[in-house]
Amino acid sequence: MSKIALVDDDRNILTSVSITLEAEGFEVETYHDGQQALDAFNKKLPDMAVLDIKMPRMDGMDLLQRLRQKTSMPVIFLTSKDDEIDEVLGLRMGADDYVKKPFSQRLLVERIRALLRRQEAVDGDIVGDTEDTKVMSRGELVMDPLRHSVSWKGKDVTLTVTEFLLLQALAQRPGFVKSRDQLMDVAYDDQVYVDDRTIDSHIKRLRKKMRSVDNDFSAIETLYGIGYRYNEE
Repeated sequence: MSKIALVDDDRNILTSVSITLEAEGFEVETYHDGQQALDAFNKKLPDMAVLDIKMPRMDGMDLLQRLRQKTSMPVIFLTSKDDEIDEVLGLRMGADDYVKKPFSQRLLVERIRALLRRQEAVDGDIVGDTEDTKVMSRGELVMDPLRHSVSWKGKDVTLTVTEFLLLQALAQRPGFVKSRDQLMDVAYDDQVYVDDRTIDSHIKRLRKKMRSVDNDFSAIETLYGIGYRYNEE
C-alpha cells in the first residue's frame, strides 16, 4: 500500500481528498502546513507528496526545495487556476506534476497512479533486460535505470522520476529529435494531459541540474518549434 502525504491548509480539501485516496487503497497522511509536513518527513518519508503552494509557516515551494536536497520522491503541486508563474517555478524546482484548483479528484488519482508506476519501474520493481533497464553510457553520461542513478563526468546528479525519464528518452538515440508530444508520451500516462510549457520546464530544470556539476553542459539541444535532441559529447 503506497503512502501519500497531503499538505494543504484547506481542511476541506484534506478531508475530501483523503476519503477518495483511502477508497482507492492508498494510505494517507495529512498536514496543515509545510513545517508540520517537514517535521514528519524528517522522521520517515512517504511514497509521494501532494503539496499546496500557498500555506502558512512554510509554503509548498520552500518545502519542495528542502525535500529535493535529500529525496527524488514524486511530488505533485496543487495550484490555483491563475498561478501560472507558480506552476513553472514549481516544475523548475523539481516538482513532477501540478494540478489546478478546483480539480477533479479522479484526475488527481490518475496522476498519482501514473507517477507511482513510473517510480516503481525506476526503483527496479519492474525488471527486465530491455533498453529501458540496462545501464546506458553516452559519452560523459551514465544512467542506471534500476538504481535511478545518473552521473556526468563521474559526478552524481539527482533527478526526479520525470527528469530521469526525459533524459533517458533523449539519450537513448543521440542525434535524433524528440518532439514535445513524444516526450509527453514518455513522461506521462495517456490519461494525463500536459501542455508544452510543462515539458519545457522539466527540460530547463534538467539542464540546470546537469550544469550544477558541469557549467559547460550542452548535450541537450533545443530545436525551436520542433523539440529536443541529445548530442553525445
